[in-house]
Amino acid sequence: MKLSTRSRYGARILVDLARHINQGPVQIGEISKRQDISVKYLEQLIRPLKQAGLVNSVRGPKGGHLLAEKPVNITLGQVVRLFEGQSDLVECVSNPEKCSMSDDCQVRLAWKEATLVLYEKLDSITIANLMDGNYSEETIS
Repeated sequence: MKLSTRSRYGARILVDLARHINQGPVQIGEISKRQDISVKYLEQLIRPLKQAGLVNSVRGPKGGHLLAEKPVNITLGQVVRLFEGQSDLVECVSNPEKCSMSDDCQVRLAWKEATLVLYEKLDSITIANLMDGNYSEETIS
């Protein structure tokens, strides 16, 4: 599975908002500069984040965007599902009828388990974990 820029940038937007949570609404131009993402693309990504109840918008001259939830209550799993949908690693996991071998295929069961483990891990990583810098190359090996 290869994640789209929508998932990757969506997570970065949420981390950015979390890091600036005490500053009130954050304008999209500020996020754009800090994250090196175009304003136009950010606007496209903010919409589904708002619809999912993860981000709120405030109108007006001092308006902008802020998290609708505490960073500890938002997971990478939510972000991936929002932008990618619940995706299995291989098609035969969700559509066993696509393969004549699926009834007896041990490899299919391994892919199914790997998919479950992947989403369990993504669901265990919160925006709070990421904003606090709890992840580094050394901690994930």
